[in-house]
Amino acid sequence: MRIPILKLHNYLLISIQIDLDDQTAIQFQEDLLSKIHESGSSGVVIDLTSVDIIDSFIAKVLGDVVTMSDLMGAKVVLTGIQPAVAMTLIDLGIHLQDVPTALDLEQGLIKLRQELEE
Repeated sequence: MRIPILKLHNYLLISIQIDLDDQTAIQFQEDLLSKIHESGSSGVVIDLTSVDIIDSFIAKVLGDVVTMSDLMGAKVVLTGIQPAVAMTLIDLGIHLQDVPTALDLEQGLIKLRQELEE
């Protein structure tokens, strides 16, 4: 199953509403990078509100998506990180210190605008 990627002005918005398996995560990574390349978007908001659990592979893919997006010139903001997901990321040694986060999609868009103005 593919994760929808919406374009809003110069941003891409993604709300992950399904359980992520390895194949879906890889497909999402490829789709997002292609969309950044095609659209020239300067920012991405990935909403994880509906993601309750995350395994080591999905966590690595998520970290890679952030890094790869940055290399392509698109700043990423993660929103809606659930407590269990935050604990799993830290337990797995995946520290996203340089990745801005916000509580929800609306706050994420505000944070993205702020990040891009700096």
